[in-house]
Amino acid sequence: MKLKFELIFKDRVGIVADISALIAQQGLNIVSMEVVREAEKAKVYVEAENGVMSSHRREMFKILDRIPDLIKSRFIDTLPQEERENRFRVVLDNISDGVVSIGKSGQVTTINKIALEALNRQAQEVVGNNVRALNLPDHTILECLQGKTFNNAKKDLITEKGRFQYLATSRPIKDSAGHIIGAVEIAKDVQEIKKLAQSITTPGDIGFSDIVGRHPSIIAAITFAKKIAGTDSIISIRGASGTGKELFARAIHSASGRKGSFVPINCAALPEQLLESELFGYAKGAFTGGRKEGKPGLFEIAKDGTVFLDEIAEMPMRCQAKILRVIQDKCVRRVGGSAEIQIDTRILTATNRNLEQRVERKEFRQDLYYRINVLPIHIPPLKERREDIPLLVEHFLFQLASKLGEQIQAISPDGMDKLLRHDWPGNVRELKNVVERAAILCDGKQIDVNCIMFSHEIGQAINPDFFQPVKAVPGIRPLKEAVAEYETRIINDTLAVSKSIREASKHLKISHTALLNKLKKYNIIMVTKRTIGNKPHQKDIFI
Repeated sequence: MKLKFELIFKDRVGIVADISALIAQQGLNIVSMEVVREAEKAKVYVEAENGVMSSHRREMFKILDRIPDLIKSRFIDTLPQEERENRFRVVLDNISDGVVSIGKSGQVTTINKIALEALNRQAQEVVGNNVRALNLPDHTILECLQGKTFNNAKKDLITEKGRFQYLATSRPIKDSAGHIIGAVEIAKDVQEIKKLAQSITTPGDIGFSDIVGRHPSIIAAITFAKKIAGTDSIISIRGASGTGKELFARAIHSASGRKGSFVPINCAALPEQLLESELFGYAKGAFTGGRKEGKPGLFEIAKDGTVFLDEIAEMPMRCQAKILRVIQDKCVRRVGGSAEIQIDTRILTATNRNLEQRVERKEFRQDLYYRINVLPIHIPPLKERREDIPLLVEHFLFQLASKLGEQIQAISPDGMDKLLRHDWPGNVRELKNVVERAAILCDGKQIDVNCIMFSHEIGQAINPDFFQPVKAVPGIRPLKEAVAEYETRIINDTLAVSKSIREASKHLKISHTALLNKLKKYNIIMVTKRTIGNKPHQKDIFI
């Protein structure tokens, strides 16, 4: 049988030799021995076998007591090395990657559960045998014994269970002196990587962990939002356009524990008539051409959930009065209907305007302002947290690479310097657009400064002669045609950075009706996306 015991000595030279000689005299074989030095003591752990039955343990202690400087001795069930190996095995078998290690002669020393399942083999068939005996697509791991390394090499493994695609990373294993004593290969399942990337990049339940930033101002906003997420109070999210107000709103909804849907609506994107019917719905026969049975509004759709009123400062006064009533009475009345419908919907609002100034100018109801401004969250602009730009760039590049199935690119030092020096009037949204544009334009792994173009640089880069004076060449291009093309381009560029046609008309300094007429004249369509329930819905809007 096997005996395992712990011996504690006053540290000195020759302890191991004394123990070995004494155990050998008793006809025992030493299976393993481990020495651990602590201060002025030496702990020796020994496993021996053959010749001594459990009834003779007391005699064994008497024999061991003959060794000089022995302080304490006891039998143990598990050696420290066994505990380490057991912990290592549990960890190894519970990771999602396949792991195979070999010794300096190429024999398999370790293989975990995932790798065995992929190979369709048992551990006893593999450990101790040469790695060449395994059904691997190649044996690059053996090249690591000469010091080579491999990063994310794509491989295909075909077994009786089917085809297994994986990315292999191989490294040599070195001892304390730097000598290569083996190698290890880690295999990552390609399908699992794709699923993980999709779960990260696909919009779903957004949490506070999805908000990227380490600057104290953004951390403070996140901390406050977490604290109030579980309440039923109305939250007003304040911040410039592109700072991530809807991201905060979605994170608050996810942390609120509400079972219903998150339903956002942009109050500036729809005219008053459509906005009212979208929010409150309409009754049967309320509109010519409407649904015969009527239609529920977003407050009804978001039952037990959250309605996010984005750009609430742009809401018409009549709708403001109705929203105030919803907040006070917790009920809605459909357009053209008389029945009161009870709702249990939380309201989150957001705006990039100065509400206080709009209240003073009588453009926003004062009573509604006090209702929605109970718990304001202020999101800082990107220019006030430039330290977060490298983090955001890395995040956006990872998202893009995952969508395209390509390797992650990096920004050159000059390129990053250009990003850090920009004022970012469009905030995080503008940064994302710039980074994605640069990644698509750049063919290499490193994005150079020349590929990073801001909005005012795009036209010059694509067509540098566009803004040069047009030479009058009779019979070549009529003035009316040139003006129409120029006007169409200006309108399209403005629509691209506007949330609604109403907002675009303000940027262009023309009336809403005038812009509508030009859209019809040049056959321009503005496409916006809105969400009904949890489903994205795309709609062409001519308003």
